[in-house]
Amino acid sequence: MKEQYKHLLNFVANLITLGFHGVMFAIVWYNYYANWVSENPIVPFFRRGNWAIIGLYVLIVFFFTKVLGGYRVGYVRVGDIILSCVLALVMANVVAYFELCLVWRDYVDAIPLADVAGIEICFSILWNLIVRKVYKSMYPPRQMILVYGDYSPSDLIAKINGRRDKYNICATISYRELGFVEICKEIQKFQAVVLNDLPGEVRNDLLKFCYERGIRVYCTPKISDIMFRAADDIHLFDTPLYLFRNQGLTIDQRFVKRIMDIVISLVGIVIASPFMLLIALCIKLYDRGPVFYTQERLTRDGKIFKILKFRSMKVAKPDDEAHITMKDDDRVTPIGRIIRNIHFDELPQLFNILIGEMSFVGPRPEWKMTTDQYTESVPEFKFRLKVKAGLTGYAQVFGKYNTTPYDKVKLDLTYIENYSVWLDIKIILLTIKILFQKENTEGIDSNQTTALK
Repeated sequence: MKEQYKHLLNFVANLITLGFHGVMFAIVWYNYYANWVSENPIVPFFRRGNWAIIGLYVLIVFFFTKVLGGYRVGYVRVGDIILSCVLALVMANVVAYFELCLVWRDYVDAIPLADVAGIEICFSILWNLIVRKVYKSMYPPRQMILVYGDYSPSDLIAKINGRRDKYNICATISYRELGFVEICKEIQKFQAVVLNDLPGEVRNDLLKFCYERGIRVYCTPKISDIMFRAADDIHLFDTPLYLFRNQGLTIDQRFVKRIMDIVISLVGIVIASPFMLLIALCIKLYDRGPVFYTQERLTRDGKIFKILKFRSMKVAKPDDEAHITMKDDDRVTPIGRIIRNIHFDELPQLFNILIGEMSFVGPRPEWKMTTDQYTESVPEFKFRLKVKAGLTGYAQVFGKYNTTPYDKVKLDLTYIENYSVWLDIKIILLTIKILFQKENTEGIDSNQTTALK
């Protein structure tokens, strides 16, 4: 019975958090900003005007927290929730400050708002820790069984075991070892089942079995599943039809995306110029080598372009073979390690975006050799080339540097098939978040199989 209250607990906890933010801003508004003395005085706010300002602040906080995933208290790691909430509050209060300046048509003192932001951040950290502890005590890890196909599920098990606070895989069985009836008997002993890499017919039968009995199912999607999710419903007949356009982005989507790329790259170049100059100086002083590093990569329709990056590795010798960066790679310089960890080695790609070779959001640009070799084992890997390569993207945000090629295809195809301007904005905001997450910048593990190994 407790299961039905899980979403209610999450909702109430987040509502209390949002209410606290509203109250704190109301205090600083009424005590400091409502009667701010400005060189351009305006008509004082009446009751509804005050409520509007406070309500707008609450909406801004809600927007950033929602986009960054700060309301998923019971679902993601507590550290990730805290990071999301802190970043959301910082962004929201920066926006709120400029809002106040626009209201009074003058620069206002930022210290009262900064003090309130500090209190809000402390409250969010403490409150999330408390809620997570309550959540964990009420909802212990779910006991699960994993049913797999022809390939070993060890990688998936390792990932799921990384969240032992939520999931506990107690048993694994291959659909080839037991018959359908026996598998169903085993599934009923557990709270949930994970279906991994099963043939379509077997998976469909198990899904229907679990649906009939209300058994929770986690299922790894196939490429076709992602395409189905993005298909349009056709209701011209009494038989449902799905429409798969299979064309990437439409002309109008490309136009809007290109306008966004130009604006964002110009603004980004202006803002990042001091950092780029400092990084260039540090690289040059370190070993007197070249500041930039160019390499041929693939973009839309397989077109080759030269990607521009800050050099983060030692100067390569003429006879050195190019290969993927490994985790703890000794070729990476001290300066390179810093700029790679915060992704600043990729800032020069703003110029690639400005001239139209890349987009701000899109699949990660890969070497032609890498793409060809990955395609041999994962033929769908070339599907990523239906849109321009991006500085950031769906796979970069929700995956890792060392995400497997097959999973990269799934993530990038999810972006392509569900593209919208709003999705681009969401990914851009989430990119700020991953700058603080080291695991997204790691290289390939020495024991990880890739197309180049």
